[in-house]
Amino acid sequence: MRTLVVGAGATGGYFGGRLAQAGKDVTFLVRPARAATLARRGLRIHSPAGESRVAARTVTADTIDGPYDLIVIAVKSYGLAAAIADLEPAVGPGTLIVPLLNGVQHVTALVDAFGTEHVYGGVCRIVGTLTDEGDVVQLTGMHDLVYGPLPGGATDRLPAVTEALSGAGFDSRPSDDIVQELWDKWVFLAAMGVVTTLMRGTVGDVTAVPGGITFALGVAEEALAVAAAAGHRPAEATAAQVRRSVTALGVPATTSMYRDLRAGAPVEADAIIADLVRHADEHGIPVPLCNAARVNLAVYEASRTA
Repeated sequence: MRTLVVGAGATGGYFGGRLAQAGKDVTFLVRPARAATLARRGLRIHSPAGESRVAARTVTADTIDGPYDLIVIAVKSYGLAAAIADLEPAVGPGTLIVPLLNGVQHVTALVDAFGTEHVYGGVCRIVGTLTDEGDVVQLTGMHDLVYGPLPGGATDRLPAVTEALSGAGFDSRPSDDIVQELWDKWVFLAAMGVVTTLMRGTVGDVTAVPGGITFALGVAEEALAVAAAAGHRPAEATAAQVRRSVTALGVPATTSMYRDLRAGAPVEADAIIADLVRHADEHGIPVPLCNAARVNLAVYEASRTA
């Protein structure tokens, strides 16, 4: 399949780069400055397995040359509206879109823009970042990709999508319940995000102080309760993993939202935390800890852009 990867940051650069490295037909939709960097340095990926350099083919919004079979969106949630406008010329009658964004509100935005028949759900799990030079750094060995049709979506094209997104050295699989998988990841990210951003520390920092474990467990239970009320209760093993992750002792685990916060950059507070609070309000679930983080991050964003 002719594949367009929207974004060549830590996520899009990693998965798209690995696909291109495996010989898949991949083009990156990027801004002119990123295109210039990739033309000069190539797409460099640093991982626990070593370093590689990929000759990345790129287009910008004004040079898209027609529809693609598959579009993988790998931008931050606050960049989605601009990405939708940029990629519109790449969407044809047979195009499928797999977004790798956090939370669930992006699914509604994409369905509204392009229709359920064009949109799959997608979940990626990777811990990565970009260097000052624009290189992709995979910080751990985790690199999972999951995708599948939404309810009422195009199931007949799943084998072709699976072929396009497989065989590139990372874990890749289709899902027959991608909405639940989206919620499972969202609950995890929201709980970790609230713990680390509200307390301004790693999980280990929080659990090392009096009351830290109780606080972290309270956050996890709020997030899990919202998912259950919305009809997407995680399996017990998944719920247990969320609780273990936020209460781990001596673990310097953080989130991309925490790292962005420390860097003074924009954060995905709306998609990961504020939207969870909105769902809680809709279902009458009290979430005082998540709401405190929502307010805290709203104040941060207001001060950052003042």
